[in-house]
Amino acid sequence: TKIMTLILALENANPDDLVTVSEYAASMPDVQLHIRSGERYRLGDLLYAMMLESHNDAAVAIAEHVGGSVPGFAGLMNAKARDIGCYATYFITPNGLDAEDKKGVHSTTAADLARMLRYCILQSPRREEFLAISRTNAYSFTDTEGVRSFTVGNKNAFLHMMEGALTGKTGFTGNAGYCYVGALRQEDRTFIVALLACGWPNNRSYKWSDTRKLMSYGLAH
Repeated sequence: TKIMTLILALENANPDDLVTVSEYAASMPDVQLHIRSGERYRLGDLLYAMMLESHNDAAVAIAEHVGGSVPGFAGLMNAKARDIGCYATYFITPNGLDAEDKKGVHSTTAADLARMLRYCILQSPRREEFLAISRTNAYSFTDTEGVRSFTVGNKNAFLHMMEGALTGKTGFTGNAGYCYVGALRQEDRTFIVALLACGWPNNRSYKWSDTRKLMSYGLAH
């Protein structure tokens, strides 16, 4: 989900925009950056917090800024999903937390996740910015007043596992289990692996070994 939130923010807003944190954004459950209602941040800084450490409060602050509200942003997410051929996907939240409304359940498929990442790294006019953010090892920033400072580190272990590892994003909820979508490029070939409920419930590290196994199969065959 945060992959979609990132690409929509890059395509529809300026990283130098100033974002004011709402009470709703600040109320999100862990994993969170612990931003507080009324604080202001550069949009670009919140994008790093969301992608590198999966902060749920940063994702909502981004969504409210770009879409006017979380439902407004979800409308943008669902329109973009349809545009890129993700017909088995329905977004409600910008952070991927489990949710349900009158139209359905927040959900996607492994195939649709692969389509989303393909769009982000190969087709979007903001693909270079997407890759730059998602590949960053660590990033530091402050609120606009310079009162609070933060450093976020990239949780994507796959970046250091295989030659040509390009980008990726972990995910987790109680309903979805441990999830990962990642990309690798060697020579002129790009491979994307998407895993859902991998190693659930007791083996959160299986997603890394399974991604390596699938990428190796793709390279060989």
